[in-house]
Amino acid sequence: MPRNKKYDVSGLVETQFEPGSGGRVLRNLLRIKNKREIDHREARDQLRAVNEVSKLFAEDHRFTAEDICHIHRIWLGRIYSWAGQYRQVNISKDGFSFAAARHIPALMEEFEKGALFRFTPCRGNSRKQIVQALAVVHTELVLIHPFREGNGRMARLLSVVMGWQAQLPTLNFGGITGKKKTEYFAAVRAGVERNYKPMEEIFGSIIKRTLKNAPKR
Repeated sequence: MPRNKKYDVSGLVETQFEPGSGGRVLRNLLRIKNKREIDHREARDQLRAVNEVSKLFAEDHRFTAEDICHIHRIWLGRIYSWAGQYRQVNISKDGFSFAAARHIPALMEEFEKGALFRFTPCRGNSRKQIVQALAVVHTELVLIHPFREGNGRMARLLSVVMGWQAQLPTLNFGGITGKKKTEYFAAVRAGVERNYKPMEEIFGSIIKRTLKNAPKR
C-alpha cells in the first residue's frame, strides 16, 4: 500500500488516496494528483477561509466543537468530501500518536465544555491571560487532531480568530521554522501532561513578533 509521507496512518484504505498520486495526495473532489498543486490549493482556500471566518463570529462568541467543524468545512469543503467531519482513522507523526479516532467525539465534547468554555471568547485583561488562553486551546485541539488533514493549520486559524477577539492583529506564525518548529512539537507533546508553559512561551513570542511587524496606525 502507498504510504502517506506526512503521517503514518493505520487502517487506511487505498481509495482514500487520489489514484495516480503515488500515495502522496488524499482523494479529493478536484482530482488533483500533484502534491505541490494540492498544497497550493489548500493554502489559497485557507486565505479565503480566514476572510470568511472574520465576518462570521462576533468578538464575544464562545466557540463550540461544531464551530470548529464548520470552520474546517469552510476551508477544505471545496477540496475534500470529508471536510468538517471527524476522522475515522488513527494517525501518528514522528512516532507520536494523536487521539484514537473512536474517542474523538467524546474528546471534542470535553474540549468544548472545558478549554473552549473557559477561554473563549478570548478577552483577557492582560497579555498573560491571552497567552494562556491561546496556548491551552491550541495545544488541546492539536492533541485531539480531530480531522483527517489540516489539524495544525485549523488550530492556527482558531488562534487567529481568538487573537482578533483579544484585539490583536492577525497572528504571525511565520517564525515557527527550523529549531522553533522542533520546540513547537515538543510544546504540543508537553500538553499531554497538561503542561502548557512551553506553548505559552511560543505564543508569547508569536504575539511579540506580530505586534512588532503590524502596520503602524
